[in-house]
Amino acid sequence: MDSSSDAHRSRNRCAACYREFNKKEHLVEHMRTSLHSPHDPRCGACGKHCRSLDALRDHLTGAIPKPACAAAFAARGCPRCLHLLPSQSPHSCPNSPPLAGGTIAVALGCKMVGAGSDGSLDVCARVCLVDEYERVVFEAFVKPSIPVTHYRYETTGIRPEHLRDGAAVTAKQAARRVLDHLLNGEAAWKARSFRGRARILVGHGLDHDLESLGIDYPDYLKRDTARYPPLMKTSNSRLSNSLKYLTAAYLGYQIQPTAGGGRHHHPYDDCVAALRLYRRMRGAGQQQHHRSRRDDEAGPNAPAAVAAEAFPAWRQKELERMSPEELLQMSTSDYYCWCLDNNAAAAMD
Repeated sequence: MDSSSDAHRSRNRCAACYREFNKKEHLVEHMRTSLHSPHDPRCGACGKHCRSLDALRDHLTGAIPKPACAAAFAARGCPRCLHLLPSQSPHSCPNSPPLAGGTIAVALGCKMVGAGSDGSLDVCARVCLVDEYERVVFEAFVKPSIPVTHYRYETTGIRPEHLRDGAAVTAKQAARRVLDHLLNGEAAWKARSFRGRARILVGHGLDHDLESLGIDYPDYLKRDTARYPPLMKTSNSRLSNSLKYLTAAYLGYQIQPTAGGGRHHHPYDDCVAALRLYRRMRGAGQQQHHRSRRDDEAGPNAPAAVAAEAFPAWRQKELERMSPEELLQMSTSDYYCWCLDNNAAAAMD
């Protein structure tokens, strides 16, 4: 009785997250909605798929971790990349700039001052653009088009003299310089087509920065560390982590010192941190992910369409006859995995 019950549960056990279901149709529905794929962060000990790096960290070192996984991670795990190493030898995470190839990504960082009667309205007062080799491409103070009521000097280091005529550019001039570099000589309307010459834009809270500059840039070319699912807080809430936390947890150093510490927040530090996080996520595909031709051709905006094609309702009976491993093989992420950007990097070499 017990053996048959165990066998029944194993047939209805998700091959990715190991969740068990009483009926096969419940497992199929789970695969239709969860969208597990080889691009999920995975435990190096048991192979469990997690929806974010924070969820994987909880699995390994949380309040109630899985004992075997926690023991293996304590012995030879990297606390930053969360991989299990072959031995206890020193490990270097891939944070350094690329050694060769073209610059396919640039990072944008802005610092805001306050406008409005209470100083709560964010307006861009400093902009920095950094290429993939961590070199400054463009940096300038930006004169806001409306009066500044709070310079937020404790964190920004910006004073009124920095925003006067002659010392600062206008918002339109800054936007033009940034957009010219992003488009990389390509017409703005062509940037809407997939695989053009326009560069990938990396940052943290990109929509806020672009809005402050009045720039409209295609979503498929944005790589926002505040909205990338593996870097978000949990699998369900989709809450963003701060760039300061992500840099400390997954890069191993501190940025954005606290107010009163004698240092101000420089947008260059934010740009470099976002770039290094992007390279970490992009390089993860070389170690544990594989890409399919379907993922490669679909582009970053098509996960939902691919999932609907893989698990249509009219195939329910056929899907229920498949094993959990077969269901996982045809599943896909509900986001565009940054490791697929390696194709663009290879094309430029």
